[in-house]
Amino acid sequence: MMKYDPNTQPATLAAYIKGLQAAGRLIFLREEAQAALGVGRGAFLDAAEKLQKRHQLFSPRPRHGFYVIIPPHYLNLGSPPPASFIDDLMRHEKRPYYVGLLKAAELHDSSHQAVMEFQVVTDKQMHEIRAGRSKIAFYFKRNIAAIAAGIEDRKTETGKMKVSSIELTLLDLLRYPQASGGIDNVYTIFGDLGPRLDAGKMASLSCAFEQSVVQRAGYLLDRAKLTEQADKLHILMEPRRQWAELDPSLRSDAESYPEILARDERWRVVVRRLPERDE
Repeated sequence: MMKYDPNTQPATLAAYIKGLQAAGRLIFLREEAQAALGVGRGAFLDAAEKLQKRHQLFSPRPRHGFYVIIPPHYLNLGSPPPASFIDDLMRHEKRPYYVGLLKAAELHDSSHQAVMEFQVVTDKQMHEIRAGRSKIAFYFKRNIAAIAAGIEDRKTETGKMKVSSIELTLLDLLRYPQASGGIDNVYTIFGDLGPRLDAGKMASLSCAFEQSVVQRAGYLLDRAKLTEQADKLHILMEPRRQWAELDPSLRSDAESYPEILARDERWRVVVRRLPERDE
């Protein structure tokens, strides 16, 4: 929290946020602004509303008193990039988190389509947040501590944020199919990032996932001709007893895919349609 000399106390909220920007900060809490300005809650909220209407300020969590300053070069976007404040936001929420799924794949240099969401995984059910033109979508994972080895720190313009590793990203893409753009997109990302994954790390992380997720991952590695990585994962995995659908959404779509195309004995995966790489 910034401290101000009483003799240089800012006279307005606009002056206060200008001082924060000069100090390299884009976020602040309602309580610290009130203390710095020497005003009550009502006066602060009135001033904040005026700056929000001018698109100089916005609050992703209004009831929680968390505010983000919008620098002039981001006025047209309505917000600085979520990467610039997500770490501060989640620390304020007191929740573990990481940026994952398609957004993490993009950060690991696999991007074949525009990522429409800034995807965050956390251990609490949270509503999506609109940040100007960006949307922050939250996905629930009960025990983030179990996959802590797959979470990395990534530098941002204003500090850092937590991002899933390649191994964790690939497993998550299969764990959250509704957020992954379909099996063809996931297969494409496996082809991009698979050559760089550590099969030992993936096997270790797989203990925190459903067995079916790991079976699908192994199948896609084989399908992408990443034999070395697939072989290592296969050796390190526990024996598979149950069959898993490669694309669970097709199992209920009997009209389009009434028959099983193949059964992969190595991974015990049921294939109703071969995945194709997006170009």
